[in-house]
Amino acid sequence: MDNQTVKSIVNKLRNAGCVFAEDETQLLISEAQSLEDLIKKVEMRVAGLPLEYVIGWAHFCGLRIVVERGVFVPRQRTEFLVRQAENLACSGDIVVDLCCGSGAIGAALAADLGEIFLYCSDVDPIAIQCARRNITKFGGHIFKGDLYKALPQSIKGYINILVANVPYVPTKAIELLPLEARLYEPNLALDGGDDGLNILRRVVEEASYWLAMGGHLLIETSELQAPQTSEIFANAGLSTKVVRDVELDATVVIGTNPPI
Repeated sequence: MDNQTVKSIVNKLRNAGCVFAEDETQLLISEAQSLEDLIKKVEMRVAGLPLEYVIGWAHFCGLRIVVERGVFVPRQRTEFLVRQAENLACSGDIVVDLCCGSGAIGAALAADLGEIFLYCSDVDPIAIQCARRNITKFGGHIFKGDLYKALPQSIKGYINILVANVPYVPTKAIELLPLEARLYEPNLALDGGDDGLNILRRVVEEASYWLAMGGHLLIETSELQAPQTSEIFANAGLSTKVVRDVELDATVVIGTNPPI
């Protein structure tokens, strides 16, 4: 690729508002199958399509996570949730990723932990399609349905690690999200209801029935929502703590199902 063409692409991306125009240019060039494909990808990006949809994958915990247009793009902050789950997990654990989206969290846990029994669920068919491509290689199982209703009854009461990156943006705050998220990512994966905690409450309320004794529930939330989220966990009978990574602006609430 000659320098003039590279500079032209960088300028187009920069003029379209891409902050990391140089890096994106190199990525688009490396992913393009031909000059015609490159031109098409640049046009899509300039039009505002998120980079991950343009190239077909997102970088997450050292993995290339397949993403299709219409699925929630995994965020770097969610790597903190993965690390917290890894710290609590053991080989051979039953691990469940609710509201799994692309299956990024489940795939990252399976890649790092090795021998686990992984179950992922989501209500959205596009998410299911992506998750199947991302977790099947790790021996994971994917189920379509609403939260726990999608899971096999055989694991009820035996889950060691339950992770859920549920939608937690308050409905009225959706309009404050970056344009790319508002226009292209599914509202279903963003909108958490009036206070952002509607789906979270449903996950927490049933968690103790699905967790093994000593099993852990981990949910990503915002710093502002953490106190209320912690209270919801405690009211459900879970021993609770809040952990935070300031650099990633990531907050995770961890609940443990106490022994009877």
